[in-house]
Amino acid sequence: MYKSNYIFGQSIGIYQTPSYIFNSIIKIYEENKKNLYKVNKNLAGNIENELSLFYNNNGREDPEVKNHNLLPLEVLNWFRDMFNHYLLNNLVTKYEGDFHSIWINEMKDNEYNPSHIHSGNLFTGLSSVMILKLPHTTGIEYNGKNNNPQNGKLTFLSASTGQFSKPDYQPNLKLGDFFIFPYDLRHCVSPFNSSNDTRITLAANFDVKYNPLEIGQ
Repeated sequence: MYKSNYIFGQSIGIYQTPSYIFNSIIKIYEENKKNLYKVNKNLAGNIENELSLFYNNNGREDPEVKNHNLLPLEVLNWFRDMFNHYLLNNLVTKYEGDFHSIWINEMKDNEYNPSHIHSGNLFTGLSSVMILKLPHTTGIEYNGKNNNPQNGKLTFLSASTGQFSKPDYQPNLKLGDFFIFPYDLRHCVSPFNSSNDTRITLAANFDVKYNPLEIGQ
């Protein structure tokens, strides 16, 4: 279900994951966790458990990760519908889109994701973050300040600048939140410390081939 659209130069689509999609993803992850491809070597995060549910390298050989899919059609169709909605909402109507990768980030104490961008088989496309589990507490603030807690925060970093602009966005996270944003929108996740609790999110990359001159036509 579509919730809102946060705009600060580029827009972030904010959605709420239906319970049947949320529960299906959790079940698939828990049942297959021990056998999933570890893809942390290919990703920016300082995270041990980054485990793949879907990968399509467009027919090219990958020595470490073969093409695979553990997600049922109804889950993939829901993701596609959300990406299509985002594109339509941003006046992109003429395009070709396809999934590149979908994986789980399971963060433990002191793990983090530095500021980074995404890409797939193309450099143009959409990425996303779905909140599957949050730690009960993010622990003692690393900077010692409690007036603006940063532990475990997801931060989007806009390329826009200038007076009265809103260059950063830190959403108040809830289970099932699903954020869609362009590949080249920088974002990061701060570490936390909470007595061996975990923070679990899903990321999905969706390649989009389009002509920017045709937006809105």
